[in-house]
Amino acid sequence: MSTPETSFAEDASVRRPSQGSESGGVQHPAHLLVVEDEVHIALGLRFNLQADGHRVTLVESGEDALTALDGARFDLVLLDLMLPGISGFEVVERMRRQGDRTPVLILTARGRSEDIVHGLTLGADDYLPKPFELAVLLARVSGLLRRTQWARAELRVAQQATGDTPLGLPVCYEFAGKVILFDDLKILEGDREIPLTIMEASLLRYLIERQGKPVSRKNLLEDVWGLHEDTDTRAVDNFIVRLRRYLEVDPQEPRHLITVRGVGYKFDPGEEGKPASTGA
Repeated sequence: MSTPETSFAEDASVRRPSQGSESGGVQHPAHLLVVEDEVHIALGLRFNLQADGHRVTLVESGEDALTALDGARFDLVLLDLMLPGISGFEVVERMRRQGDRTPVLILTARGRSEDIVHGLTLGADDYLPKPFELAVLLARVSGLLRRTQWARAELRVAQQATGDTPLGLPVCYEFAGKVILFDDLKILEGDREIPLTIMEASLLRYLIERQGKPVSRKNLLEDVWGLHEDTDTRAVDNFIVRLRRYLEVDPQEPRHLITVRGVGYKFDPGEEGKPASTGA
């Protein structure tokens, strides 16, 4: 009888897309941090992610994950929630509190909605319930990497060329006493500074560029996340909840990030919304 990791690897070899395919997508090796304490799952993940063209660092605990993040740059973290020592939740919370904006894909065996919501609220970028199909995992990894690379490249190239973002927005946008710095991934409000993840900044920029127009959850999933409609739309909803905490005076009574029933969301800057010439 084969071991669990051998079974995982053999199954992957049948369904794994070739490098450079639509699912693989990333043109250069990305450095992934896999945080998983179940050995057979961790080895299976490492085998298949490496076979898909990525560099993989494997750690077994939340403490080791934070140490690794402090010592090296990663393009994506695949994070199990149930870990020995500090939990995956605390890893995400500490990362975001310290200003680490590395994208995080949380892996959860329980699949409880409250766990998923809590992880996204703390700052994770997406989630995947266990057990999962290999093709789905690789697609999620590819989508997060692709979206992150696009966002970084677009902002850098556009700022160098014109000082504007690719969607026609300036690098800075000001409304309601807040200044959003898309290139620096943060929001300024007086002396307060709120760091943004790449995904938060991308979602916010997407809504602002279409201000006043309802945007569907499907469009947000496809255009911002680079994912297809099979993703649970609560991921979008909980990103909006998080952004409301940053932007709204009363997140329970939002004036700027508004729910459009049956459709999705729209951004309303009020009368004060305008491009800002500087982030200072």
